[in-house]
Amino acid sequence: MYDVMSSKAEEFISDEEIQDCLTYAEENKNNRELIDQILTKAREMKGITHREALVLLDCELEDKNQEIYQLAKEIKQEFYGNRIVMFAPLYLSNYCINGCEYCPYHAKNKHIRRKKLSQEEIKAEVIALQDMGHKRLALEAGEDPKNNPIEYILESIKTIYGIHHKNGDIRRVNVNIAATTVEEYRMLKEAGIGTYILFQETYNKESYEKLHPTGPKSDYAYHTEAMDRAMDGGIDDVGLGVLYGLNNYRYDFTGIIMHAEHLEAAKGCGPHTISVPRLRRADDIDPDTFDNGISDDLFAKIVACLRIAVPYTGMIVSTRESKECRERVLELGISQISGGSKTSVGGYVSPEPEEENSAQFDVSDNRTLDEVVKWLMEMDYVPSFCTACYREGRTGDRFMSLLKSKQIVNCCHPNALMTLKEYLEDYASPETKKVGEELIARELEVVTNPKVRQIAKDYIEQIHEGRRDFRF
Repeated sequence: MYDVMSSKAEEFISDEEIQDCLTYAEENKNNRELIDQILTKAREMKGITHREALVLLDCELEDKNQEIYQLAKEIKQEFYGNRIVMFAPLYLSNYCINGCEYCPYHAKNKHIRRKKLSQEEIKAEVIALQDMGHKRLALEAGEDPKNNPIEYILESIKTIYGIHHKNGDIRRVNVNIAATTVEEYRMLKEAGIGTYILFQETYNKESYEKLHPTGPKSDYAYHTEAMDRAMDGGIDDVGLGVLYGLNNYRYDFTGIIMHAEHLEAAKGCGPHTISVPRLRRADDIDPDTFDNGISDDLFAKIVACLRIAVPYTGMIVSTRESKECRERVLELGISQISGGSKTSVGGYVSPEPEEENSAQFDVSDNRTLDEVVKWLMEMDYVPSFCTACYREGRTGDRFMSLLKSKQIVNCCHPNALMTLKEYLEDYASPETKKVGEELIARELEVVTNPKVRQIAKDYIEQIHEGRRDFRF
């Protein structure tokens, strides 16, 4: 029944195909000749199939595993360089009618404090985020047609884009809300969203239905087919993700690559991003009850193999992960991270006392955005607050074409440096600013086009003099 072009969830995510892949990979995980063939293909940096990727993930040959890690680093550097895009989540409401067993927002949780931000409270949260230096947000809200209807989300987006505080602006609003209709996706597109994000949680239909016993999210097909509807509604950039720790990681690793293959084949453009969250402790949620946890070593290999399989796709890791874990996976494929994040409703203005925790999950990296920015720069990464491609209409297949042509160094790199310069001028501590100024001076020489390099230098000088928002 497997059909990559089908619009039906159980055909483009075929259980039969995945089960066959699991067996095939287990049988060939130490097949040196086959692994060499896959790595040779992967070095062309055009991606590999879900079946081939699972063989690499299962590989137990230490010398070949080192080749996998090295190749992942090379692919990351080739397409994304040392730029790391910065963002923060903004939780609008934790009202939810679903019964998801791994999420503290589930409807049966009667002791979590429920809250929905008013537009004035959203404004206060956004100003707090702007005062940190953020330019890109990911909106989060539970599924509740009464408390969180599409009209509320649209009004919130309008509010966010309308807030101009000192030199602060939110220039891109990504949205992570429940699966909805083509019509409502079209409304989100018209509201100016960037990426539409929806985590599958698990691609195993049987496990999915057990984990989602009640509520609209219990409909596996409707949820899994959401990205097709979003793209039909005109949204160019979509973001996939599974929640590692819920289900068998090999199954979901295979499923998410199949989903990416489906979007590429059926819609002409694969996912803009893939997120790799791991299940974390939260109110009323104990990850140990799911018994599917994965180690840091395995997590790093999943990131590396995803980078090899989908070389053009951005990859995201959040503050769910520790500083040490994030540092390890940055070089293996991660291109976007959050910083200074709060995962409770209203948490940026009024952090909750620990005994009143209503966060969606526990944060492992509690550093400020300034600390995260300085840490990245000390490792020679360029923290990027850039939103230029979205605002210039370089989304979907247009962004992918730029990436595949390898001209991104003459576009994204100078844009990253200019937005970093804005951050340093407006928000950075003196220590962070010193590290950043030295980094920018070095990194300008990476821009290969001399004309672009000179224009970027001129813009950076103008930013120092007080002007803002230049972009290529």
